[in-house]
Amino acid sequence: MTASRGDTPIYVTQPSLPPLEEFIPYLQQIWDSKWLTNSGPFHQQFEQALCDYLGVKHLALFTNGTLALVTALQTLRITGEVITTPYSFVATAHSLLWNGIKPVFVDIDPITLNLDPDRIEAAITPQTTAIMPVHCYGHPCDVDRIQKIADNYGLKVIYDAAHAFGVQCHDGSVLNHGDLSVLSFHATKVFNTFEGGAIVCHDAKTKQRIDHLKNFGFVDEVTVVAPGINGKMSEINAAFGLLQLKSIDEALQKRKAIDARYRESLAGIKGIHCLSAAGEKVANYAYFPILVQPDYPLSRDALYQKLQDNGIYARRYFYPLISDFPMYRGMPSAAHANLPVARKVAEQVICLPIYPDLSGEQVDSIVELIAC
Repeated sequence: MTASRGDTPIYVTQPSLPPLEEFIPYLQQIWDSKWLTNSGPFHQQFEQALCDYLGVKHLALFTNGTLALVTALQTLRITGEVITTPYSFVATAHSLLWNGIKPVFVDIDPITLNLDPDRIEAAITPQTTAIMPVHCYGHPCDVDRIQKIADNYGLKVIYDAAHAFGVQCHDGSVLNHGDLSVLSFHATKVFNTFEGGAIVCHDAKTKQRIDHLKNFGFVDEVTVVAPGINGKMSEINAAFGLLQLKSIDEALQKRKAIDARYRESLAGIKGIHCLSAAGEKVANYAYFPILVQPDYPLSRDALYQKLQDNGIYARRYFYPLISDFPMYRGMPSAAHANLPVARKVAEQVICLPIYPDLSGEQVDSIVELIAC
């Protein structure tokens, strides 16, 4: 039995690509203008288009989300210790190490899988300067509680919003919370520019600092004001983003339908738990994680291998925990006893394929494999 079409494998996510002929006019404009990077016309148009679509005031484009995270920490001059989650992609914590900052891991909420606000306060020390939560799978963190803790202790909040493109919370875009929010436009994300990312901020002065930092610190041809990095997005990536933005609403609706089909079909399978739906107004259906519980006939890894053997390349996002990797596991906050919920989830999770071109028949075949 296989859920793939012929010999074509099905991956957990696939980039959504417009017809090539729609992209050619953009390439022609870039070719004719000879303006390939350094805040060209497509770059400027794309920043404004994203601000309008996402409902944010200021946004700075980057060549990828990891450089955006590194630069966000530089922007706010973060030092010392930063409280963060062990349940994320490694770039979250790596960005801290790149800045000479010590990550302090705090356990996650068993329902949302986001950083647990109940555990943040106990991890704060005199060296703590910021909190870096992750909107895991695009589900919003408890932004109000996190902000209250940050305000009480004079801490900055930088959200890793790599999964949270277009996500709303109770008062509008989730990207407007915290001091900064960082997006990823990697090819596997809900919205992509092949490679890319962005920092969302609240005011023009901060945006100016970010723009300086992502371009080596240059203010003009002869003036450098900060030890910046090369994080600029090219015109080709920006043009592709403008084209992708035209179809993002349609893509999100397709993802929503796939999410609903999975939930309905998996509901009767003992030992398979679907995370609670985030809700229509807040979700972007970025991922479809399931938890393989002890009463399922197979172990999580056995089910994972069964899917692989049948051409379904699901992923164990996020296993291992960041805190288990060599550069982190010696830290006191990485101790197993400190992270019981994250450890349990990491040992149970599988993210099933979800992307706009995944057909209903393919979803049904994947579910059939899980049910057998």
